[in-house]
Amino acid sequence: MSTHFRIPNHRCVVAAFALMIAISPQTLCRLIAQEQVDTAKVTKDDVLDLLEQLNASSLTKRREAEKALIEAGPDALDYLPETAKGMSIEASERLTRVRSALQNLKAQSEAKEDVVRVRLNTVTNLGEALEAISRDSGVEFEYDGDESVAVRSVESPLPFWHAVDLVLDAANLDINFYGGDASTLLLVPRHAERPSRVDSAAYTGVYRIEPTTVTSRRSLNQPDMSALNISIEISWEPRLTPIGLSIPVNQLSGRLDDAAALKPQDSGDTIDVATNADLAFSEFFLPMQLPAGQPSRITSLSGVIRALLPGRKQTFKLPLAELGKEHKIDSMTVRIEDVRENGAIYEVRVGVELENADRSLESHRHWIFENAVHINRKDGSRADHLGYEVYRQTNSGVGIGYLFDLGDTALESTLIYHSPTSVVKNEVPFVIQDIPLP
Repeated sequence: MSTHFRIPNHRCVVAAFALMIAISPQTLCRLIAQEQVDTAKVTKDDVLDLLEQLNASSLTKRREAEKALIEAGPDALDYLPETAKGMSIEASERLTRVRSALQNLKAQSEAKEDVVRVRLNTVTNLGEALEAISRDSGVEFEYDGDESVAVRSVESPLPFWHAVDLVLDAANLDINFYGGDASTLLLVPRHAERPSRVDSAAYTGVYRIEPTTVTSRRSLNQPDMSALNISIEISWEPRLTPIGLSIPVNQLSGRLDDAAALKPQDSGDTIDVATNADLAFSEFFLPMQLPAGQPSRITSLSGVIRALLPGRKQTFKLPLAELGKEHKIDSMTVRIEDVRENGAIYEVRVGVELENADRSLESHRHWIFENAVHINRKDGSRADHLGYEVYRQTNSGVGIGYLFDLGDTALESTLIYHSPTSVVKNEVPFVIQDIPLP
């Protein structure tokens, strides 16, 4: 005969445990109260009450309401009004700040949820390992060689690039970034003298960093022109092409094997690194001062990587007949501004605005021109654009005219626009170790 125990309330378990470890009743109540706060989800009524307080006569209440709306978290976005109709100027400004803060929190939360962790705990060979990486990351691999090469399993989940490097080291392979595409990496045989990818690299956030070349130059008649330049290859997860990638020069620092410090040159504020959605890597060099002694290695070299990372991609569906109608998802608003006919060719003018754009639509706006766009005709057929022209650029948006061959049913067609709907500021430190010197 078996005996069944029923636990009527999880707080009983907490209370019993508290008795065993002699937690005071006051502490126990505080723990339970905190649990309630942590698990509570904001309701529409909560948000509406706080919105009313934005118009309160007391300045303290107005400030507290703004703070409480932000602390309510991204779920509160669903209940915020689209416009500030009926609100005072001050309340409208507070609502704008609340919306901006919550959209940033939502984008940051989604970015954390989207971090790739690859599970290699059941793999036995190269084919299974590549399949596991593709399963967990969405990145495909092109390889024509023997996939039966043994690969050792790893119990703990790994970041994307660490998992890739472990597998490529086991199979003696490398990557040709120029042979793949936005979602596919081409694998090639490794150069005979190529060192281990894992031992050569540093991993931080979505990035893989590897020093590839070190050159020193001593100028005899202009000593201040002497330099030590370290060429770096930086890779990122193919699904997340960074926007405005840069390295602050004043945050570079290093240590040599003779215990001397390695300092950067006075060569500018930042190193701007070019990025491209079709290539998951880029190259740049770190300008350092030439060491005074005769060190043989850089024991550590540290710095910071700054960028804007795109949020999740969303799909906008915009009927061409609905000129001027705004379609908003997260921080992005898209609308059809005009449809201009020239025979069978139509120019479809699309306006895109991004709240909290930061620098993403300034000098680093190329990403928005790489967004996928097509039209679904009335009969279900698809029309890809024949080219585009930018007719407006601001710090928060662009106007792009796409050309399509649509025939006689243009106004019965629908534009399909795919884009990340937010950008998130991202800053991560890096440390590269054990770099041989010439």
